[in-house]
Amino acid sequence: MVRSVAVFEASKGVIVLLAGFGFLSLLHHDVRALALALVGRLHLDPTHRLPSVFIEAASNLNDARLWFMALIGFVYALFRFIEAYGLWFTRAWAEWLALISGGVYVPLELYELVRRVTWVRTTALLANLIVVVIIAIVLVRNRRERKLQAGGR
Repeated sequence: MVRSVAVFEASKGVIVLLAGFGFLSLLHHDVRALALALVGRLHLDPTHRLPSVFIEAASNLNDARLWFMALIGFVYALFRFIEAYGLWFTRAWAEWLALISGGVYVPLELYELVRRVTWVRTTALLANLIVVVIIAIVLVRNRRERKLQAGGR
């Protein structure tokens, strides 16, 4: 079970790493023009809510912001890879890290879900709850095993 969580965390790292490279690929480009072209290629109406939000967000991107977003993505991906490594090799610090890093998102995801239920928000909450429950069970089991070993001496 812990290795499944490790793979899940590494997968999140890969996705964010790819997003970081995606931001870097936009350097020195007119991101607003690219957003408009994408909206047009998808046959979306740029005056509708989501396409217009997308275009507006793209309009606010400059090279400095793209570098910053890529850097944040790379740091986040590194964090996830370190966590995944620790979980894969059953390090206690990684189990605690996974419990805390997964648990930190639960209240935020609950808040977002209360504001508006979407399948993305629901899936994110369920995924993090599953991770937190699995890791909590592992930590409790490991603690019991340590107590039994200490009492058996």
